[in-house]
Amino acid sequence: MTEPSSAPRTPTAIDQIAEEWVDTLVDISPILGTYIGRDEVNTRLDDLSPEGHAASIEATRRTLSALESATAADAVDEVTQADLGAELRLALELDEARWHLRDLNVIASAAQDVRQAFDLMPTGSVDDWSVVSERLGAVPAALKGYVATLREGITRDVVPARRQVLEVAGQITRYTADDGFFAEFVANAVPEEGQLPASLARELTDRSAAARVAYDELRSFLSQELAPAASEEDAVGRELYALNSRRFLGASIDLDETYEWGREELARMIAEQTAIAQEIVPGATVEEAVAHLEQDASRKLIGTEALQQWMQETSDRAVAELGATHFDIPEEIRRLECMIAPTKEGGIYYTGPTDDFSRPGRMWWSVPEGVNEFDTWRELTTVYHEGVPGHHLQIAQATFNRSELNSWRRLLAGTSGHAEGWALYAERLMEQLGYLDDPADRLGMLDGQRMRAARVVLDIGVHLGKPRLDSEGVWDADYALDFMRGNVNMSDEFVQFEVNRYLGWPGQAPSYKVGQRMWEQVASVAREAAGEDFSFKDFHKRALDLGGVGLDTLRTVLLPSG
Repeated sequence: MTEPSSAPRTPTAIDQIAEEWVDTLVDISPILGTYIGRDEVNTRLDDLSPEGHAASIEATRRTLSALESATAADAVDEVTQADLGAELRLALELDEARWHLRDLNVIASAAQDVRQAFDLMPTGSVDDWSVVSERLGAVPAALKGYVATLREGITRDVVPARRQVLEVAGQITRYTADDGFFAEFVANAVPEEGQLPASLARELTDRSAAARVAYDELRSFLSQELAPAASEEDAVGRELYALNSRRFLGASIDLDETYEWGREELARMIAEQTAIAQEIVPGATVEEAVAHLEQDASRKLIGTEALQQWMQETSDRAVAELGATHFDIPEEIRRLECMIAPTKEGGIYYTGPTDDFSRPGRMWWSVPEGVNEFDTWRELTTVYHEGVPGHHLQIAQATFNRSELNSWRRLLAGTSGHAEGWALYAERLMEQLGYLDDPADRLGMLDGQRMRAARVVLDIGVHLGKPRLDSEGVWDADYALDFMRGNVNMSDEFVQFEVNRYLGWPGQAPSYKVGQRMWEQVASVAREAAGEDFSFKDFHKRALDLGGVGLDTLRTVLLPSG
């Protein structure tokens, strides 16, 4: 497979298949359509019923057949055919494993997706709120379909872990509270024109109430019907874990070797942290250096308003400076909005821009209940990870690359290993560029890197039933929580959410560090091969112009053959 040309190209038969697949996906998943800015589907929600899943799988089979019958016209087609084909085949494997019947977790399942569909919808005009109202009216049917799918799972003895069921039920309680998401969402329905028509305001209130009732019915089903039938085991086992690992990496890895590498990487992060801690306070341990920094009022932000303002200022400065020196950043992608998420679940995440950039890329911070203080030394690298040169530069650059890539490649392709690996690679790049010269900021970066290394060990350890590091049995949830508490300096609310996330989303958490490992290996080999002619700026442009790809494809395209 050769490197794609940077010259504009004429769309091919394979591009057409990919474009049609995007249209199909948008029809199947209006929530996904909203994510990429296809506002024509914003009145609808996904069909989450068994029948909806069957229709999706049939469409997958048709598209895969067409793709496999096509002939690649150039190197760009080769990448599209390889990666889209891998994604479609994996969807069929997940269907065969009946994964959809147990697809419930605390961060990335339909229970969250339906609610999050409203976060990215336009709300500036009366017409926008009319569309919101239509989608609110679709919530009960969508959740009813989801219950039918999970109920089929009970019948076929394919169920999620009880821990995930109960945690999601708790999330729903917060969604539907009088001060929860749905009540607050419509209470703040004020368009730019100033006021909604009375009839639309009543409709929004009524449909929001119906959505709350529908979510409460889902919560009752989870608590009363699914939880008693759910699995006591958090672990999914080697076979399902390997399938999900491939899903998040776009590559097959040796899980046992990766587990041992994760242990070694964790030891390296601890050693590096220990050395930097002594730069902050001579002779101090990591814990003592952290305690010292946490007492430094000049490094603290109080309240989410201050957090949002600091995030935005930090991001704007990075875009301006890096765009003038180390990266070619088109004007269209220089805008990045930093947001406080309308939930309190924990987690920090990025959503890409719409295809026309009318909605910019956004960095979201979901601040857990009760958390009101934030340490800038701990979070500086997070802004670089989610923004520039991390996710925003990577994802928005692909969206911008219309001259070469079809819509699937620009908007939907890629894996967590590729995206999250790049973001961790970008953190280290910022260290190299001098943005983390303050030892406190480097300690914060390493705190995140240590966490990502720890969860390689934790995730594989739990789901494959590895022996505990203390030789006292095998990995389980309690040991995982203690292990994580010993390896991160974060609030316990955050740690508990993170561990529950790993338990319910197998294979995703290690993709960050595994992806970083691949990015660093590819960059190192490319640099050695080019010698004095190597340019990091050129290498990064070639890499980002590919759009999202699996890690196997990344290596194949960017490394010199032979």
